[in-house]
Amino acid sequence: MGSIEAQRTITGWAATDPTGILAPYTYSLRDTGPEDVYVKVICCGICHTDLHQIKNDLGMSNYPMVPGHEVVGEVVEVGSDVSKFRAGDIVGVGAIVGCCRNCHPCKRDIEQYCNKKIWSYNDVYTDGKPTQGGFASSMVVDQKFVVKIPEGMDPEQAAPLLCAGVTIYSPLSHFGLKQSGLRGGILGLGGVGHMGVKIAKAMGHHVTVISSSDKKREEALDHLRADEYLVSSDATKMQEKADTLDYIIDTVPVFHPLEPYLSLLKLDGKLILMGVINTPLQFLTPVVMLGRKTITGSFVGSIKEIEEMLEFCKEKGLTSMIEVIKMDYVNKAIERLEKNDVRYRFVVDVAGSKLDQ
Repeated sequence: MGSIEAQRTITGWAATDPTGILAPYTYSLRDTGPEDVYVKVICCGICHTDLHQIKNDLGMSNYPMVPGHEVVGEVVEVGSDVSKFRAGDIVGVGAIVGCCRNCHPCKRDIEQYCNKKIWSYNDVYTDGKPTQGGFASSMVVDQKFVVKIPEGMDPEQAAPLLCAGVTIYSPLSHFGLKQSGLRGGILGLGGVGHMGVKIAKAMGHHVTVISSSDKKREEALDHLRADEYLVSSDATKMQEKADTLDYIIDTVPVFHPLEPYLSLLKLDGKLILMGVINTPLQFLTPVVMLGRKTITGSFVGSIKEIEEMLEFCKEKGLTSMIEVIKMDYVNKAIERLEKNDVRYRFVVDVAGSKLDQ
């Protein structure tokens, strides 16, 4: 166990207004408490949610804001009551760093649905100070919200799994969709979507990638090994594939009609919404009623699910397709992410960016 110091001043890259432009920002970490783990950040993935938050797309942003919730780092110190981790461990931190621990979801170990959950950034911690994310040299996190990265897994590969990976794994697990032989659809081939193809294929599913154009066909079929590729604007092909899928994971983060995709589902099929969209979606009820279909949603995953998912990915040899960047490229990377110009996840090499020097 390392020694516990007083507050530390560190450097992160923060947005200071809704332009979302990030720049160096110096701030203090909270004192390390008995249950806390002090983590030196190695790397951090860039998620589409980071984009929404830094640009105040959801109208709830507070500045200055250090984003980043796909964090992998090395434990430097632990508090006196920490038993699960020790200095030198490689660990991960996801989207949530606090919860009430008393509500129904918390007691069922699905703390991501706690109404009092605390986000890893753009939130207020129990001590009244703002939470700041992984685009920074260090974090202090309650041990409950820290996971061990499996031995032999590269930090840069592990980072996107902490959000994109578990966002796919959690609904497949919860809705009983892990057994082999199912036919699944992945709508949208971005950071979450590409992990959807990989994880569903590893579970033994027949996977169809559904996209708005033909431009990702080769990537989907040749690189990600999807079984089929369906262009949503091709009415003939969409009609041919009606009633063929057990589920569709919808990762599209912008407004889109639901009826074309609901028609692809079999009886009792599920359309699982993942994209954060701030405009209402529409559908005609008979499309759902006449096939007893379900429109549902799922949100990231619990700590237990993250641990399960990491072990699953290690066992199956699953990796993310990533582009590693330094922090001084982060604004350009965010511009590219807005244009979907990344295959498929940016990961910031935080340690190599030497933020505190």
